[in-house]
Amino acid sequence: MPCREKIKPLGELEQILAAFRAGSNKNIVLCHGCFDLLHIGHIRHLEQARKYGDLLVVTVTPDHFVNKGPNRPAFRQELRAEALAALDCVDYVAINEWPTAVETIMHLKPQFYAKGAEYSDGSQDLSGKIGEEEAAIRSVGGQPVFTNGITFSSSRLINTHFPAFPREVTHFLDTFRSRYDAGEVLSYVQGSRSLRVLALGEAIIDDYHYCETLGKSGKEPILAARFVKSEKSAGGSLAVANHLAALSDHVGLLTVLGAEDSQLDFIEQKLDPKIQKYFLYRKGAPTVVKRRFVETYPFQKLFEVYIMDDGERDPGESKQFLMKLEELLPQYDVVIINDYGHGMIGPEAVKMLCQKAAFLAVNTQLNAANHGFNTVSKYASAEYICVSEREIRLDARSRRKDLADIVSDVAERLSCNKVLVTRGRSGCLSYGREEGFFEIPAFTDHFEDRIGAGDAVFSVTSLAVALGAPMAVVGFIGNAVGSQAVRVVGNQSYTQFLPLLRYIEALLK
Repeated sequence: MPCREKIKPLGELEQILAAFRAGSNKNIVLCHGCFDLLHIGHIRHLEQARKYGDLLVVTVTPDHFVNKGPNRPAFRQELRAEALAALDCVDYVAINEWPTAVETIMHLKPQFYAKGAEYSDGSQDLSGKIGEEEAAIRSVGGQPVFTNGITFSSSRLINTHFPAFPREVTHFLDTFRSRYDAGEVLSYVQGSRSLRVLALGEAIIDDYHYCETLGKSGKEPILAARFVKSEKSAGGSLAVANHLAALSDHVGLLTVLGAEDSQLDFIEQKLDPKIQKYFLYRKGAPTVVKRRFVETYPFQKLFEVYIMDDGERDPGESKQFLMKLEELLPQYDVVIINDYGHGMIGPEAVKMLCQKAAFLAVNTQLNAANHGFNTVSKYASAEYICVSEREIRLDARSRRKDLADIVSDVAERLSCNKVLVTRGRSGCLSYGREEGFFEIPAFTDHFEDRIGAGDAVFSVTSLAVALGAPMAVVGFIGNAVGSQAVRVVGNQSYTQFLPLLRYIEALLK
């Protein structure tokens, strides 16, 4: 059979296999995987798998479920399927419709499900899905089998021989791999599960309005645009809590919503169900909305409108906030502050946080509403600080001073031993008082939208610092998170545990 005729849609393949079973007592073997860069290890695995039965079917992970980072897969799903179909030992190939083979097994009902020897130890499975696939094959009357043979890693071969990164990044990764293995780095992501984490900061609704510009208005000197669609997402501390919930099983969120137009239903719908919510309300004010008007193609922000009231807080509401803060602080191992400077966290709250938080991680942000008044120096102390280069330079009132000198000065002034400075396309600079400085280049050159990326980096790295990760590792994890976050518009999605683990693992092979 010509190789391309072996490639079938799953629905058609299901019918073919049902007919094959009905007309004989012959066995069907299923293999499943990414198969990005087909190599000799794959070929021997498939040849051995074929010996378990009379018909070998291979399903391929679709592109959008390949969790190996922004530059993967190296070969799109159609090419991977065609390469597999060219092998004589393979009878049929299909592109899967789901992240794992569980549903595929239930539909195709093979007698054998074959995996490589490296999957025989379930404790080494990052996804936890191998056990589910084994349960699925047994439920349809089949059995899992494991082949033995030479083992290669597509990720390692791609990293070594077909690097997707610029020379600077490739050199950094080679050096980093020589110092840290994937197991150590991943331990600082996986170890966050038991941490009790409190997220604190303003709730923000990100509201994107997509337009097609028409040109100058005929009667006035303004830009006219045609509305296309709108999308809302949970930003600010809401996004931070969602990032944290991907890594920790014990996340609390203390924030202030507007008593007028609170958007409570939308917020509760968007928050991870495991998050313990502590909502306070501000009289006469709305929940903060940042409405951005965006040219649909190319993706280009035109202007934005803030819907908010950032005036002086009511004394009674401030007292209520302090009482709630004092109640919650003893219950959490880590307190993560995203301070957007919209009036929620006043001087008394700052003082309490610096004195009573068990571990304090701080991020203060500049935006059009706070006019540069919201810098990190408002906090007298912190265990960890994560800010952008522009934000720390504004705090130091210096545009040109050496960044390392600024970081050292800020760390000394705020009695902070750990600092991370995000630098956009230049990656990040991480600093530990006992370790020194580490420059980590960006792992992507594709920036869809920077909104929310800093929050993702800060959230995940705060947990790594709390677990005692070396600052070189903290910077590496931060850039891995950031390279995924900048490919998402705003806060339409959040950090996901398994894709992050797989991306880090792929980088370090």
